[in-house]
Amino acid sequence: MIEIDRVAFRLFGLDVMWYGILMAAGILVASVIALKEARRVGVKEDDVLNVLIVGIPVGLICARLYYVIFNWSYYSANQSEILNFRGGGMAIHGALIGGILAGYIYTRVRKIKFTEIADVVLIGAPLAQAIGRWGNFINGEAHGGPTTLPWGILVDGQMVHPTFLYESIWNLLVFAFLMATRKKNKYNGQVVVSYITLYSVGRFFIEGLRTDSLMFGPLKMAQIVSLGCIVLGIVLHFYLSKRNKIETKK
Repeated sequence: MIEIDRVAFRLFGLDVMWYGILMAAGILVASVIALKEARRVGVKEDDVLNVLIVGIPVGLICARLYYVIFNWSYYSANQSEILNFRGGGMAIHGALIGGILAGYIYTRVRKIKFTEIADVVLIGAPLAQAIGRWGNFINGEAHGGPTTLPWGILVDGQMVHPTFLYESIWNLLVFAFLMATRKKNKYNGQVVVSYITLYSVGRFFIEGLRTDSLMFGPLKMAQIVSLGCIVLGIVLHFYLSKRNKIETKK
């Protein structure tokens, strides 16, 4: 495996990590896409910006909290590391749960349609994830078990699955699908449904190859959550499409 210094540069005596730069780049790109999509569908850009301002920091905090909770055996003995965001250790499922919940609360308070805002805000999320996964590569994490496949990467003297790459490619495909089909969507919330369902299908299988998964007892937490999201996506599809038909008839 090609080793890249985790530190991109130093600023005022502080190490700036590639992990953080790539995460920030992904968030920035997704935010720009969200604003462009808002203009296209006629959603207020101020509402989108407010959801991003609220959802992004909450999502980042929850991403770290999720990771720490399921690695508590380590962090209970190394509590000074809990707030070490720059060292890696962010769980996308935690970010999605926290960010979506924050966005939902905001829309309820402002009395605006959550599904409309969520479709706009989340359409660029898989692209942000695709970019962010390369931070795992630089950190030497999120790889799989042994493989003889020609695209395997060398880690600790052994060829292993580059699962960070698999997920990055899968996220790019999900993003391409969302962008290609967005004009044909039949109900508000369809981008959200497609995103959580498709991402979860890929994540479930890719997670099965990983060797550094967060665990819940003997089970891989990401696979449990992915299965739950697939079921949720199917249920939401039928619920939202039915609700749209009812509203259209009024």
